[in-house]
Amino acid sequence: MKKYHLFLISILSLSLIFACSDEEESQGQPQLTVSGVPSTAYFGDSLSFSAEVSDLENVPLSTLKARLFFGDDLVSETVIRTKSAGNYSGQLYIPFLPNIPDGTATLELVAQNIEFATEIQKWELPVSRPDFPHLTLVTAEGEFTMEKTGPNQYAATENFPQKVKAVIKAPAFGDRGNDITFGWREGAVQHHSDTQIPFSNSNAGVYAISFNTLNYQAAPFIVLRMAGTEMAMVDDNNYKIEKELEQDAAISIEGFSDLDDWWIDPDFMEANEDGTFAFVPSSGKYRVTANFEHKYFIFEVMSGNDLATLQADGSGALWIIGEDIGKPSLANTTGWNPGKAICFAPVAPKIYQVTLVGGQNINTSSINFKFFHQKNWGGEYTNNSLTTESDLIFVGDGENGRDPGNLGLAEGVTLETGKTYILKVDITAGRDNAVLTVTAE
Repeated sequence: MKKYHLFLISILSLSLIFACSDEEESQGQPQLTVSGVPSTAYFGDSLSFSAEVSDLENVPLSTLKARLFFGDDLVSETVIRTKSAGNYSGQLYIPFLPNIPDGTATLELVAQNIEFATEIQKWELPVSRPDFPHLTLVTAEGEFTMEKTGPNQYAATENFPQKVKAVIKAPAFGDRGNDITFGWREGAVQHHSDTQIPFSNSNAGVYAISFNTLNYQAAPFIVLRMAGTEMAMVDDNNYKIEKELEQDAAISIEGFSDLDDWWIDPDFMEANEDGTFAFVPSSGKYRVTANFEHKYFIFEVMSGNDLATLQADGSGALWIIGEDIGKPSLANTTGWNPGKAICFAPVAPKIYQVTLVGGQNINTSSINFKFFHQKNWGGEYTNNSLTTESDLIFVGDGENGRDPGNLGLAEGVTLETGKTYILKVDITAGRDNAVLTVTAE
């Protein structure tokens, strides 16, 4: 019992100590007199405020904070150091955010001393969205006025090229407003971004570029679909899908106004009479990239969420890296750049094919490329794992004019311009026993 009493006395003593500490932390009595707080504001304003701060007990001051709340969310804050009593002024930015309707925010000013004692004053502040008279579309070719066409809606109708890179600028609105720039970030239009928005239309000519300052919806953007799936933008020149495709199934391609000008890879698609395309290789998951720079579709075999690699049993995917080969033409030569590796079409289990046209996809006088297990450096074929009996192409062994595994044209061979050459690699006997055949058509 005696020990229990001692324990209880110790707990009470500690409680008194902490109570005293709390009282000490709250020493002082800050005073706050605010002037110049506006009765209304706009999104995007820089709100000026002024306040006289002091402490009745002369405890040194610490900070004056101005805070803005949308509901319970703190959306803006300004902190001013206040070493001594006096008048302090500052500005608080009212954020310009999408999908926030006109409403009432809470403005809060907080005077605090070095002992953490505070004096807080709050006001309700009606905030509304600016009704800009116009916006400005800024492009490399010039600036265009976006006229108001409806509530928060603006558009510029001009003779534009098929693709327009631009930012949109809103003028300062009201006495406290700021210029606001809308640009591209993380695949969408966002405020305070100087990155150009990649507008695109199905055709060049007269069309409208529009923007809504409430929901940030902008147009036009090309809607591209392949096999019924909308293609996602990778960058200005590339859109992609990743999906399961079935051999011989009809693939529709939508949104390409100049599709007749695009190169169709015969290893992956054949045109149908109804405007669709038959999928040529084996069924499976593929990444398909629409490349606008060279106007062709890049097909790459996938395994799950990653690009496929060649497995020990010969399944998976086979890749080409090297010189004197390119798709859709030699103007886009692959070179020793693994990022541009060409994926073979898997035309049957463990059998891979690439179709090349002399002078178009493959150099007719000299070649120097090789096969890899992945779209990167790493596993690759050498003369110990790849053989051929072709009289057109040989496999290098390090002493016959090509490094081990690199392909070359046989002595005295020149490929014929315009002639089709089909390279087929049979790996049914396993990854280390690949056989290359070359057929001229």
